[in-house]
Amino acid sequence: METVDCVVIGAGVVGLAVARALALSGREVLLLEACAAIGTQTSSRNSEVIHAGMYYPSGSLKAELCVQGNRLLYAYCVARGVAHRRCGKLIVATTTAQLAQLQAIGARAAANGIRDLVLLDQAQAQEAEPALQCIAALHSPSTGIVDSHGLMLALLGDLENAGGILALNSPLALAKCAHNAIELVAEDGTRLMARSVVNAAGLQAPALAARFVGLDPVHVPKAWFAKGNYFSLTGRSPFSRLIYPVPEAAGLGVHLTLDLGGQARFGPDVQWIASPDDTQVQAARGDAFYAEIRKYWPGLPDGALQPAYAGIRPKISGPSEAASDFCIQGPRQHGVPGLVNLFGIESPGLTSCLAIADLVCSLLSNE
Repeated sequence: METVDCVVIGAGVVGLAVARALALSGREVLLLEACAAIGTQTSSRNSEVIHAGMYYPSGSLKAELCVQGNRLLYAYCVARGVAHRRCGKLIVATTTAQLAQLQAIGARAAANGIRDLVLLDQAQAQEAEPALQCIAALHSPSTGIVDSHGLMLALLGDLENAGGILALNSPLALAKCAHNAIELVAEDGTRLMARSVVNAAGLQAPALAARFVGLDPVHVPKAWFAKGNYFSLTGRSPFSRLIYPVPEAAGLGVHLTLDLGGQARFGPDVQWIASPDDTQVQAARGDAFYAEIRKYWPGLPDGALQPAYAGIRPKISGPSEAASDFCIQGPRQHGVPGLVNLFGIESPGLTSCLAIADLVCSLLSNE
């Protein structure tokens, strides 16, 4: 049976970043992807936003890794020529009741080490974005957008240049944890021994971990799936920055984002579903978008929204629970040598990918 030093499971943006970092550290790396191409699930069905990190509780992994990842990702995009733009974002309060939430976001940002937020009054916000209606806004100049596919191709190129190998169409059936190695069994019967394994399977990470013989089930969280539907704007966007309402319980509200070509899209909403395969956008869901968007853009024309795409958030907290933090388990947490599980890597996972990769490398190197 062949033995490999490191196996990373899942070639989304986080799995690619982890595999790249391990290969650059001098380790032999095999990246396994169940699908026929890289990044076909959560990594290609999101807002492509580079977040600044102001939403997450101080001291959480989401806060720490997002703030660190923001800096690392901008530097990486510049160094590797990945298309991106530091366009900035306005978080808007449209009622007086939301002013306290806006102030709380500013305080949380400061606690997380973000020093560049600027509070704008109504006149200043509308001077920046004339089509905007609000009573106050927080300007985040460090928020931006990135070509997520270009980013993943750059990460893959780095991995392969460092000697790493990508294997597509390689779903795993199960794994057996031993004292000094983990046996991986593919669905086609292929067997492989690995000294280190990183479970970066995203939506499937909990289900995959449940098939690791020797991993105590107490360390495998329940998977929840929160679908986010996006609608695109027909015609030209009147905004040059991203526009976000104050956050909702399970998401960041129906916000406006831009792609690198200037096309505006709205979403995501929050739709709890049973299957991670449910990515169809129902046109009727767009009806509720109009009222939400018109709270900050009253000029949205009737019939201007068209169904675009949907993504699934890989959550490990349910509809009635507080949002969970990233769950990054190494051997010290679960007791299995050489295994790192990544659970609940939803937003800001894209922004945090390089910082997550550094943390995983640290967990494995310190073992």
